[in-house]
Amino acid sequence: MRIDKLDVYYVVMPLIYPWRTAYGEDRDIHSVLVKATSGEWEAWSESTPFFAPTYLTESAGSVFYHVSEVFGPYVVGREYETAADLNARLDVFKGNSFAKAAIEIGWWALASRISGTPLHRLLGGRTREVVAGADFGIQDSFDMLLGNIQQAVDAGFPRIKLKVAKGWDLDMLQVVRKAFPDFTFHIDCNSGYTLEDLPFFKAIDGLGLAFIEQPLHFADVLDHAELARQIETPICLDETIVSVRAAEQAIRTKACRYINIKPGRIGGLSNALAVDDLARDAGIPVWVGGMLESAVGSAICVELATLDNFTYPGDLFPSSRFYTRDLADPPLEFSPGNVFQPFTDDLPVPNPEQLEQCTLRHQSVVPGT
Repeated sequence: MRIDKLDVYYVVMPLIYPWRTAYGEDRDIHSVLVKATSGEWEAWSESTPFFAPTYLTESAGSVFYHVSEVFGPYVVGREYETAADLNARLDVFKGNSFAKAAIEIGWWALASRISGTPLHRLLGGRTREVVAGADFGIQDSFDMLLGNIQQAVDAGFPRIKLKVAKGWDLDMLQVVRKAFPDFTFHIDCNSGYTLEDLPFFKAIDGLGLAFIEQPLHFADVLDHAELARQIETPICLDETIVSVRAAEQAIRTKACRYINIKPGRIGGLSNALAVDDLARDAGIPVWVGGMLESAVGSAICVELATLDNFTYPGDLFPSSRFYTRDLADPPLEFSPGNVFQPFTDDLPVPNPEQLEQCTLRHQSVVPGT
């Protein structure tokens, strides 16, 4: 497959309600959409590292720059028979997983369209329902949080993720567990703690959490391994798993018992599949994570989550959870039972009017640019 052209869009999507985590607050989601063209075929990808490098070291601005000015010109005008061929071409560049993913996922989406094969089938998944969990960021009050949890429980969600940060952690969790003694919860620390906070982690051992997601510094496998030795609650790694090698090291050091796989963070779908293989062989379940993408990126996550080792309910949301109107058509919607169906026809694509309204910058990349 020859990549003839890349159209790169920096978009800003207003949220219905601010998303608050240990690293701050987002009122808009800054994302990068890429339209890849091969002959008469077009396909879309999305990479969403947020406005500032708070989640990891990339931002929407850096992804837009690297795809449009560095990586894109380096890959267009060439044939890539496999995604591995494309990744080999990109390997000369260090890091920048979200930027690489924006291009690599486009290759997979093109391959799906050209072959007429649903993306989840190309990835090795099955046409099966994908179960989603409910997630809540830091709320304005305990009462607000408890009300939202009750709505999620009543709606039949199988588990709930709670964002925590210092000042919104132990007291909040004790209140939640008292109100919902038997429900499945896990927490997400977004790297907001250190080993000095061991008393906090020991204190929540008795709360019966499914796991603690990314408690410590994003680049520190060794400290996560040490924490895992000292507490009973399983650890799940998210921000730490930025490459296949990082996953190998985490598994080897027993730093985690779960892995969250996000296609953007891991550098694309090929790396996501490789990490899933490693985790499966080690007996570690995985689950798909989202970055509040539009339906373009969220649909990719649904397709990935059809693989057999994705057993924990994913961070997948209907478009209406965060956006008054999704940038893409069709919007992502639940089927009965809070599940998503994989796409057997074309994946969602940006609505031209919505894309124009949300676009901050656009650049085309063709051979010779």
